[in-house]
Amino acid sequence: MAEYVLVAGAWLGSWAWDEVVPELRAAGHSVHPLTLSGLAEKQGVPAGQQAHVQDIVDEVERHDLRDVILVGHSYSGIPVGQAAERIGDRLARVVFVDSNVPADGESFVSPWPDGRAMVESSIAENGGFWAPLTAADCEGQGLTDEQIARIVGGSTPHPGATLTEPAVLARPLGELPATYVKCLLDGDEPNGDVAKLLTSERWRLVEMDTGHWPMFSQPRELARILLDAAAV
Repeated sequence: MAEYVLVAGAWLGSWAWDEVVPELRAAGHSVHPLTLSGLAEKQGVPAGQQAHVQDIVDEVERHDLRDVILVGHSYSGIPVGQAAERIGDRLARVVFVDSNVPADGESFVSPWPDGRAMVESSIAENGGFWAPLTAADCEGQGLTDEQIARIVGGSTPHPGATLTEPAVLARPLGELPATYVKCLLDGDEPNGDVAKLLTSERWRLVEMDTGHWPMFSQPRELARILLDAAAV
C-alpha cells in the first residue's frame, strides 16, 4: 500500500482532488489531500514558500507515512520537490503534474520572464496575494463550463511570498525517483528545466491529452497514472 500526499497548484486546496481520491482509495491506497497554508480553508494563515514545504513535511511526519508518493500540481511542484528530498527514505516517488520544479536559489517567478511582471503587479495590487483565476484563464484546457465554474468558484487568493521566495535544495533534483506528467493542451513539450531532468535515468515522462487541470478534466486517467507511479 502506498501513501499518497496530493498537493494542488496555486489558488487551490485539498478539494481539487475530490474526484481523484476515491479512485486511489478504491485500489487500496491511503490518500492525504493537503491544503497549503494561506489557501482555501487555511486562508489567513501566513505563508511563504518554505512554510509550504514544511506543510508537506509535517503531513508526512505527523501521520508517520512510509512509501510516500508525493504529488505536486502546477506551482506546488516547487514545494513538493523540496519536501521530497527532506523526507528521506520515506519517499517512494514524486509525481509532478504539469508543474513547475524547484531550482536551488530560484523562485516561482524567476524563470518566467513574460509573466513575472504580471504576477508581481497582481501581488502588489492585491494586498500581497496573487489574484485568483478567471473563467477566461481556464479556456482551451479541455474543461467543461461546469468544471471551469468549480475551479474559479473554489479558488482563493494565493500568498505572494510563496511565489517570490527562493527554493532550497541540498542535492540535484534529478537524483529523486520521479514521474513528470505533461498535459499537452498546455504545451507540447516540457520546459527546458524539466527536459534536462528527464535525461536522468530516475525520471520518466507521461503525457496526458488534456489541459493544465487534469484532476478536473480527466480525474480517472490521472488516478491511473498515479497508481502506475506506485508500481514503478
